[in-house]
Amino acid sequence: MEFTHFNEAGRAHMVEVGDKDDTKRVAIARGKIRMKKETIDMVKEGLIKKGDVLSVAQVGGIMGAKKTSDLIPMCHNIFLAGADIRFNVLEESIEIESEVKTVGKTGVEMEALTAVSIAALTIYDMCKAVDKGMVIEDIKLIKKSGGKSGEYIRKEN
Repeated sequence: MEFTHFNEAGRAHMVEVGDKDDTKRVAIARGKIRMKKETIDMVKEGLIKKGDVLSVAQVGGIMGAKKTSDLIPMCHNIFLAGADIRFNVLEESIEIESEVKTVGKTGVEMEALTAVSIAALTIYDMCKAVDKGMVIEDIKLIKKSGGKSGEYIRKEN
């Protein structure tokens, strides 16, 4: 029996990383969710009915980082040595930053980006009863280190 594939350029496959060296790898990603000032005030004052928005979003972001390979088809399932989610609450938005670490054969950029995305979606879910007009935006990789390609630092914010 002969199996056929898409043409070589269109064929999907997971990148082989078995021959790569284990190195310490870190990725930092950021994004934000814009909302009404009144919604920000409710978050700060603990008045959102679903609970402590930032605590739940922090846990959600960490869980998202851990589940990245279940969500993104070609991501490897990797052991995370650490994941942290931080928030900067501004007047009409909440900035979200994730930092994800591993020692392994492949980087954690997707895990860091997923962590920010899931934290933002968690905030949206918790606040949507009072503000359906929230906007999740500007999710991007800020920095990554480790591996053959070395260090990347975003030049503009």
